[in-house]
Amino acid sequence: MRLDLIVPCFNEQEVLPEFFAVCEEVRAQLQQRLSVAMEYIFVDDGSHDGTLEWIRRKSETCSYVRYVSFSRNFGKEAAIAAGLQEADGDLCALIDADLQDPPALLVQMAEAVIEGRCDIAAAYRKDRNGEGKVRSFLSRRFYAMLNHNDKVEMPEGARDFRVMSRRVRDALLSLGEYNRFSKAMFQWVGFKTEWIGFENRTRAAGKTKWSLSALMRYAVDALTGYSSSPLRIASWFGIGMFFLSLIGILFVIVRKLVYGDPTSGWPSLVCIILFCSGIQLFCIGIIGEYLARTYMEVKNRPLYIVKEKNQKKN
Repeated sequence: MRLDLIVPCFNEQEVLPEFFAVCEEVRAQLQQRLSVAMEYIFVDDGSHDGTLEWIRRKSETCSYVRYVSFSRNFGKEAAIAAGLQEADGDLCALIDADLQDPPALLVQMAEAVIEGRCDIAAAYRKDRNGEGKVRSFLSRRFYAMLNHNDKVEMPEGARDFRVMSRRVRDALLSLGEYNRFSKAMFQWVGFKTEWIGFENRTRAAGKTKWSLSALMRYAVDALTGYSSSPLRIASWFGIGMFFLSLIGILFVIVRKLVYGDPTSGWPSLVCIILFCSGIQLFCIGIIGEYLARTYMEVKNRPLYIVKEKNQKKN
């Protein structure tokens, strides 16, 4: 039995040597405890540093190291899709190279899938120690919105780090959409998932590629690409404004009948107009996000373009 470990990489030159050393220990444990051979599939997402050179050298000395290199940076979701496409083992796994996901869990996760307890063994962070308060708050709200509005069984702090069976990999590859949110896609295809928690860890080396603004864009892409909740929110805003307008009309009529004076005060009228216009623009913006994603889907462009990859060695 073989496990293919998919490792998306973008400017990870500093951490790759330590990551590989730790994973080599896990590779030996998988072989000894479960009789599972492990191979690496590094996906270079258009790195600008020496990431590709390091991977290329490692593939020349280790027959169990494969890699795919993109022509430019296409994003982590595209890198995950490319790794799944290249994986052909009995099991495949996803892990980030920054060592925030503990590779030692791979043994426990692979064991759960092999024993038949689940088809996907996925990891989540049990805490957010060391993370900024604003970032932690926004992350909690994001997962709460997903779980509440779309009834997704996804714990807070869910990671892409997981081990899955071959049939799960095949099911994921059958989903051909351009706008992808892997965490939700894992849930959509079904199959039994076992969640395994771990303590939050900081990067072993290098700098994070996820700034607060990048995470906000990622959250918008995830919500609009997977969930229809924002459209429902826009609809509820419209219904709410309709009832508020009815109340305003009744107020004007009653005031005229009781006090006999017309409604006065242009400043309040301007405020109401600006408020309603803001709501309208907000709703149009939500519709625009969905329209943009529809536009990208119908263009039918490939998720990524491969610049270079090595052939599997027998």
